[in-house]
Amino acid sequence: MGASALVTLLLDDWETPAKIRIVTMLFAAGAALAFPIGLFATRLVSQGRRWEVAFAAAFVCLAAATIGLTGGLFALQYRSYYAEWHAPAFTRTWVLQFVFTTLIALYQFVVLGIRLYFPVGFIALFAAGVWFARQRR
Repeated sequence: MGASALVTLLLDDWETPAKIRIVTMLFAAGAALAFPIGLFATRLVSQGRRWEVAFAAAFVCLAAATIGLTGGLFALQYRSYYAEWHAPAFTRTWVLQFVFTTLIALYQFVVLGIRLYFPVGFIALFAAGVWFARQRR
């Protein structure tokens, strides 16, 4: 997924090389953390099922885990940037700022970040689904 983000950002001639590296590392870290979780969820869902079900389970579980964890990492980074202007920790105002900053970060990731998974990430996801389904036979 890091390679997918890198290719897309380079093709878009995006920002500076330093920012491209940061985004690429974010996507790679999110995918690295998500793969074991997605694989575990896939095994739970597809136990004893046919090849098609195993492929669909792998496709959905790996995609959801990857998008969820990468979005979560993005939200943590986003939150750390804005923390300087937030109220003191664990106050009522801070809780509201924390919740809404996280929700806004997740929204921005869905709107702007998911496009970085296409087309390379989608192909890798398809290949991982086929690999998992073939392992189940």
